[in-house]
Amino acid sequence: MEPAFVLVHSLLLGPLTWAPVAARLASSGATTIVPSLVDVTDADDPPFWPRVVDRVDDAVSQVPRGQPVFVVAHSNAGPHVPVIVHAARRPVAGCLFVEARLPSRTGPTATASPERLSYLRTQVTEGRLPRWTDWWDEDDVATLFPDPRTRSTVSAEQPRLPLSYYEQQIPVPDGWDNRPCGYLLFGPSYDHMAQDARARGWDVDQIPGQHLHQLVDPDAVAARIVTMTGRWDG
Repeated sequence: MEPAFVLVHSLLLGPLTWAPVAARLASSGATTIVPSLVDVTDADDPPFWPRVVDRVDDAVSQVPRGQPVFVVAHSNAGPHVPVIVHAARRPVAGCLFVEARLPSRTGPTATASPERLSYLRTQVTEGRLPRWTDWWDEDDVATLFPDPRTRSTVSAEQPRLPLSYYEQQIPVPDGWDNRPCGYLLFGPSYDHMAQDARARGWDVDQIPGQHLHQLVDPDAVAARIVTMTGRWDG
């Protein structure tokens, strides 16, 4: 049976970061779902990870029974994968981390390091942080996107997260990784995560690019997702 892909976007961004890849996967005949998580922090009462789990589980439950499900998480969505897998109402066949943070080997996973939290506390206005693309220099941000129109549409759906999002701890249930897992790297900023994935014995691959390369070359990223998960599904 053809696999189903559940593409989980970073909580700092939105589902449009996965839209081009989802379109390529769907055009190849794969069931592809991109749950939106942009409003899970609206209430500003942590922990937020249970809402992420519920939203993704609702998406996974749409997959026909017996169809293998692969969870594909980008960036800041990575630490949520263990709780997503643990709660899923359909068996998850494998997990692919794409330029993503990894969960702790034993939980819980801190959403931000103490150093990052100290910095973020200086950026808060009205209880919320700036949009992610406003954290960085303009020259650095512009190169992440293939064109100004894509940047405009993707940037427009970014949430302003509460600081409390980064103060939460995300559980790591035992046995969540008793299934194939892999890591798809784009650029050197996540080399240490790819090295950790290799040390865990996971499948690791790379497409050279920047952090939002799935927007720049969705054909290559979609094809690599299919190739990697296909190796596990054999």
